Amino acid sequence: MSYGPYNKNAQNFFTQYQSLTFEQVHQDWLSFLGDKSGLALDVGAGSGRDSSALAGRGWDVVAVEPATGLRELGQNATRDQSIHWLDDQLPDLGKIRKLSYRFDLILVSAVWMHVPPSDRERAFRILTQLLAPGGMLVITLRHGPGDGERLFYDVSREELEGFAKRRALIPLPVPVERSRDELKRDGVSWETLAFRLADDGTGALPTVRHIIVNDNKSSTYKLGLLRTLVRMADGAPGLALNRSDDWVEIPLGAVGLFWIMLYHPLVLRHQLRQAPGSRGYSFATQDFYKLQSFSPLDFSVGMSLSADVAPMVLRAIKAACRNILDNPAHYTTWPGSNRPVFEGGSARMTIKKAPVRLDKATLSRFGTFRVPSFLWDAFSRYACWIEPAIVNEWVDLMGSWDLRYSMDVYHRGLQWVEGRRDTSAVRQMINQELETGRVECVWTAQNLKEKRFDVDHCFPWSRWNNNDLWNLMPATHTANASKSEKLPADLLLKEAYPRVLNWWEQAIVGTSREDQFFSEAEASLPLLGQERTVEGVFEGMLQQRLRLKTNLQLGEWLGL
Repeated sequence: MSYGPYNKNAQNFFTQYQSLTFEQVHQDWLSFLGDKSGLALDVGAGSGRDSSALAGRGWDVVAVEPATGLRELGQNATRDQSIHWLDDQLPDLGKIRKLSYRFDLILVSAVWMHVPPSDRERAFRILTQLLAPGGMLVITLRHGPGDGERLFYDVSREELEGFAKRRALIPLPVPVERSRDELKRDGVSWETLAFRLADDGTGALPTVRHIIVNDNKSSTYKLGLLRTLVRMADGAPGLALNRSDDWVEIPLGAVGLFWIMLYHPLVLRHQLRQAPGSRGYSFATQDFYKLQSFSPLDFSVGMSLSADVAPMVLRAIKAACRNILDNPAHYTTWPGSNRPVFEGGSARMTIKKAPVRLDKATLSRFGTFRVPSFLWDAFSRYACWIEPAIVNEWVDLMGSWDLRYSMDVYHRGLQWVEGRRDTSAVRQMINQELETGRVECVWTAQNLKEKRFDVDHCFPWSRWNNNDLWNLMPATHTANASKSEKLPADLLLKEAYPRVLNWWEQAIVGTSREDQFFSEAEASLPLLGQERTVEGVFEGMLQQRLRLKTNLQLGEWLGL
């Protein structure tokens, strides 16, 4: 689709769209919206008129607009509202899908006539996959002649109703009559169609339950792989390399690394059997056992390893990767078939005695691993429900092989090693900066030289265990105590933008901690890609804030 006219005449289109109200344009379906709010996606947001109206009604809004000129005008007009603007477009919505959001409302207003007919069924399928259970999809159709500049395709109610039927969407009784064009253009009329998703609609949770409960298990390996992938989707979404309609591709080395972090305490610390009998484990090579004196946190994502330690850790990861491909990935199959759920392939790599950082690039050297897209999304959205189910089945399996231990011992062995809430390094950085200059509280702009200060986990540790450098902020004790375990509100975080960036540039960028900062952010924040800039990290924070609010239903802090 070409968006040249919308860039060339951005101001004219902005003025035209703003001349109408949200209620004028969308009166046909507003009764179904009622007083509720949630997470909304505005596809082809244009001037931001509809996004602004939804935000004014209490919705969190993601506004997608591919025309740069129009997007910038809309973004500027709505900068004081809880609206996240993205450069994305149908049919792919590639950036949106990377975030694994599920939307309570998707609005596609005055856009469908731009989508080529050959792309429409795929576009509709993707929109459906983005709906939350009970979510509503609204599409407006433009009928009539073009304007000589923009390319319009013919559209029809029947086509959309056919797509909806195949995707099991429930049509809502909006008026079927075409409405007149509010801008009074000759021959132009509009139709509105609205649909609701009755349930989850993806089949993801039954598939996950099948793997957890029903799939035959001669060891805990299938559960280990599933929990590894849930942990990655929930805590390290930035590690995803590519995404298509069908697959999410992740570094095979990251799967191996998370696997080692899972099995390290089970095997090396608690000596809990992971298979019946006394046989060994195919992933537990000599290098794995050499890791006994280390904590799993010593080789977590983003950590830098010395030349003495790096080869040992890399070889242990390589053995884990080989075991994963040969065993759980190969034998975890779709219900009623022998077809594997997951795919992967290793790559040739040379391990040298040299320092290495366990970042996305290093972990990609081991090869790639592919997870069905709908399962990856389910792992991301429902991790807080899926992981306990995996752990409970894992405990039952271990208990059936070895009756010597209490349930408490098994659960301790399966506790993910998060480390402790540690702000000491950043507190030391603040003190160093205060010796020679000024450090501002990111929330109040007060100089911490004259105040009692704390190191604030921007996203609260109690709800999302993350000690990454980007998540630790200088703050006054008063602000930190007031914020407590809440998320900063969207507008509050945006208001703190210059102070957050100033802190990073003041204390981290250009220092020995810079690589660690970007490697951690690259793994745990969405949408960073290869762009290592503080602006990119902050944008990732805004998206992660919205994911945490939506998935965990966290309360928001509005500031002092």
